[in-house]
Amino acid sequence: MNKSRRQFIKIGALGSGGLAVAASGYGFAGSFLSMFDSKDRSEGTTLSKFPTYCEVCFWKCAAWAHVNDSGEIVKLIGNEDDLHCNGRLCPRGTGGIGMYSDEDRLKTPLIRVRSEKEGVADTFREASWEEALALVALRMTEIKTNYGSESFALLKHGSSGSHFEHLFKAYGSDTIGEPAYAQCRGPREAAFQATFGSWVGSPEPTDIRDTKCLVLIGSHIGENMHNSQVQDLSEAISKEAVIITVDPRASTVAGKSKHWLAIKPATDIALLLAWIHVIIYEGLYDAEYIKKFTVGFEELKKHVASFTPEWAFGICTIEPSEIRKTAREMANAAPSVVVHPGRHVTWYGDDTQRERAIAILNGILGTWGKRGGFYLKEGMSLPKFPHPDFPEPAWGWKDLGKKYPLAQMGLTQEIIRASIPELAGEHKVKAWFVSGTNLPKSIPDQATLIKAMDSIEFLAVCDTMPMEITGYADVVLPECTYLERYDGIRSTSNRNPSIAVRIPAVQPKYNSKPSWWIAKKIAENLDLGEYFNFEDYSEVIDWQLQKLGSSLEEMKEIGVKNYPRKSASMYFKNADGFSFGTPSGKIELYSSTFKDLGFDPLPVYTAHPEPEDGFYRLIYGRAPMHTFSRTANNPNLYDLMEENCVWVNPKTARQWKLKSGQEVFLKNQDGIVSSFPIKIRVTERIRWDSVYMVHGFGHKDDRLSRTNKKGMSDTDLITTVKIDPIMGGTGMRGNFVTFLIDEPNLVES
Repeated sequence: MNKSRRQFIKIGALGSGGLAVAASGYGFAGSFLSMFDSKDRSEGTTLSKFPTYCEVCFWKCAAWAHVNDSGEIVKLIGNEDDLHCNGRLCPRGTGGIGMYSDEDRLKTPLIRVRSEKEGVADTFREASWEEALALVALRMTEIKTNYGSESFALLKHGSSGSHFEHLFKAYGSDTIGEPAYAQCRGPREAAFQATFGSWVGSPEPTDIRDTKCLVLIGSHIGENMHNSQVQDLSEAISKEAVIITVDPRASTVAGKSKHWLAIKPATDIALLLAWIHVIIYEGLYDAEYIKKFTVGFEELKKHVASFTPEWAFGICTIEPSEIRKTAREMANAAPSVVVHPGRHVTWYGDDTQRERAIAILNGILGTWGKRGGFYLKEGMSLPKFPHPDFPEPAWGWKDLGKKYPLAQMGLTQEIIRASIPELAGEHKVKAWFVSGTNLPKSIPDQATLIKAMDSIEFLAVCDTMPMEITGYADVVLPECTYLERYDGIRSTSNRNPSIAVRIPAVQPKYNSKPSWWIAKKIAENLDLGEYFNFEDYSEVIDWQLQKLGSSLEEMKEIGVKNYPRKSASMYFKNADGFSFGTPSGKIELYSSTFKDLGFDPLPVYTAHPEPEDGFYRLIYGRAPMHTFSRTANNPNLYDLMEENCVWVNPKTARQWKLKSGQEVFLKNQDGIVSSFPIKIRVTERIRWDSVYMVHGFGHKDDRLSRTNKKGMSDTDLITTVKIDPIMGGTGMRGNFVTFLIDEPNLVES
């Protein structure tokens, strides 16, 4: 048998001179705000504070890092002037110190040492920064010479990715993608763009704090811990807003809801069409708003004529009376109602059409531009630090995703397919640079991912932690944490424009470096230094701030600066002449864009595959103390939740004679068996036809001393993927699992 080109290095073994390696449930008590802790436990000590914004998740809350006289970060406190957090950090944010203090961090550059002997594992050896960066630059030069710079792809996530995106565009590659699009938010952006002419964006412009009715469809606010939204939800609850939660699982927010609709998975579009039917045929819609701002209402009315609650009941198992009651709740609150677009929405492969139904429902309720609905967000564009024009690539992410006409960012799975010779089309990818994204835990269909990594000629990984992706790398570049570096100015759309800065509170630990420095040094090795015309990234930040009427000196003192809106109001008042960014200039209930591209201009329900007897739909989600797989080893957050469990309905548990705390393996419909066992949690909070687990566990790298082999990876079991034909999102909830009670003959997934 031929030796794999890119063997996964499972343990922290190095060559000579190796690096030493160090050896459930949740809820809200009383109020959502009990999860936020900004208490000062350092009274009586002398502390210095430095402004930053959080990178534990990607809400980017502004904060103050407090450093003691010994030069150690001792606490993180939210910045009271920040609209993202209002002075409060969530559990993840306060645990950010753990990213800095984790002794399992990547400490120095590593280079793969290949073993030519069958059965003998590859290892890593320590390297200097000069050697590691020179090797990356050499391979980038070789790829460009042999295949063209476009054949070197960047896969990224988080703040660091922007520095490497700048490097790759200077190098001549626009073959760039990130899981945040095709594996997360992409369908809602395509749907809302087609309907309202605007992306939803982040943070979502949902006016939750003033809403009278909030509808959540598979959106787990309070578990995804998007800070300002959780606080807004707490305020809405205190004002007795009606909350309607649609979910096969009783999420935390379902416990705060007036209505929990335990929908049959994969039938959401049927429920949405029935709601639209009720609102139209009972005359509950905003006729004036529809006349003034929309097109396609008559087509929509005709389309939903037969989609009655009785029709939907036979599909989604929600009683017709409950469908009517909840539709009337929305209409009674309109326009002060939010039918939330969700965040992670890549479920079944028809996700853009499901999001279209959500957008249409908001449209007929008149929520866009209304208090308690969707506010009109406003942001600030940052001035671009001077650099030469980027070269024009011969091809890029648009060419790889051309069969998905509404893809608006690079599709990670298409970059992966283009890396496999027999799957690649005209354009072939030969090497990857991965920054801040643990692909084995974020990309479905592990077999294809591993085949792609085995096919490429070179893989460089930049990360703070020895995540699974680093085990496949040829070069590992240790990035310092967000608390130890400058980064780009945070400027996001919100109720009011604001900016925030990230200033290093301490020097980088070990031999780690900031990503801007890594990108700059690689560029200099490639004779592209003119694109990084600064000595320190603080020069870039200060130049931009000066253009915005501030300075680095000022921002070090205040951390956040808020600006007045250019438009008078967040809401429509006299909106004559307002133009939506759609072809018609109005809200398109009937989408001309979709029709012109050959897609259904109005959403249609299509049945999805059902599980075989003895199998259950695999549902995954978030926990308030963890972000994806990136925090599982964090010493501060690990103590709050060290492993996941699998939720099983009592009816299912009785059939299988399962008990809470019992360990089982899971096998999916394609015969893939989980690598590790998982503990059962028997609970009424999940439908009998489904099971649920928190995403991000089941790590396989011994260098993660706390979390290694703890819990189970849902991603390993997601092998059936249905691609959204409109924008290329990967539908990942069409997988089913059964229980293996006796320890199986393990199959590596």
